Amino acid sequence: MSHDTKDVPFPQQFKLFAGFDWASDHHDVVAVDHDGHIVLELTIEDTAEGWAALREKFAKRVGQDLSVVAVSVETCNGPAVERLLEMGCGVYPLNPKAAQRYRERKSPMGAKSDRLDAWSFGDALRTDGHGWRRLQPEDPLTQELRILCRDEVQLIQQRTALVCQLKQALHEYYPAALEAFDNWTVPSSWAFVEKFPTPQVLVKAGKRRWEKFLHTNRLARPERYAQRLEVFARADQFCGKQAVTNAKSRLAVAVVAQLRVLQTQLQHYRKAIESLFERHPDNDIFGSLPGAALEDVADPDHVRRSFAHAQPGPARLLGDPTRIRRCLLKTQSKRPLKAQRTSFLCQMKRC
Repeated sequence: MSHDTKDVPFPQQFKLFAGFDWASDHHDVVAVDHDGHIVLELTIEDTAEGWAALREKFAKRVGQDLSVVAVSVETCNGPAVERLLEMGCGVYPLNPKAAQRYRERKSPMGAKSDRLDAWSFGDALRTDGHGWRRLQPEDPLTQELRILCRDEVQLIQQRTALVCQLKQALHEYYPAALEAFDNWTVPSSWAFVEKFPTPQVLVKAGKRRWEKFLHTNRLARPERYAQRLEVFARADQFCGKQAVTNAKSRLAVAVVAQLRVLQTQLQHYRKAIESLFERHPDNDIFGSLPGAALEDVADPDHVRRSFAHAQPGPARLLGDPTRIRRCLLKTQSKRPLKAQRTSFLCQMKRC
């Protein structure tokens, strides 16, 4: 039975309304009928046997066609959601804030349990589900692209954490490095720590090696060149004690090695995302959206419908669409367009 059938009222499209409270190792399920009576209540393990038991329980209540089972869950992605979609159930994601309000409806005193959550979600779906949006299975290309973008964001967060750790270590024994370089997310700054791990090594190297390093790493811009040389020359005048320098310089070099590996993997992720993005059937639509609008778009199907008959927008008037897409795919995470595009792809919903 299809949720898209406009002639059939929402409550009549389903025979069972289930709330699904998920966890890492087990899930609680409570299902109600059209009158709100609890007709099914169980806890399943997150195993093949557990999911088979859930399918069997649903089938005993409604038959083998599980499309008449509506399930409310407090997430819109993850293994549990994918398995519910594979079973053929109608899946309706619930916003955490809305979930809290529905939970308070059942328990005004604030009591909380997995069973209570599942019951409140299922009964809320029965009464208010007509205004909720149903998830649809994604095509493999979109699903892979969404997951890659989400994982890339997590890797960028890991890189940020490592950079903070590196800067803290340098602050304790090597203030001159922080004064000479502002951006520690780029390989040239890491190369400085690898080449001159301590202030003493830096001062001993001398001006010729400093200049060679700056030119090799394309850091010889006039506005900072003389300032950096001056900082290098007095690096050992304000630094940590020898014991601190010995310990923290080892940590700094170790963190830089981790950053190198992580940056390589981020580059691989970026290439994979660019490749999938170019292969996506709607890449022209996504690439032509003005950057400010990307973070507000929730699903690709909405974009297709909205732009099906639209004239070329402001982004297309600015230049070649290919150049615009390349701009959107820049690797610098702090650039607004890249951040908005990544956020958009990570938040793709299925309507």
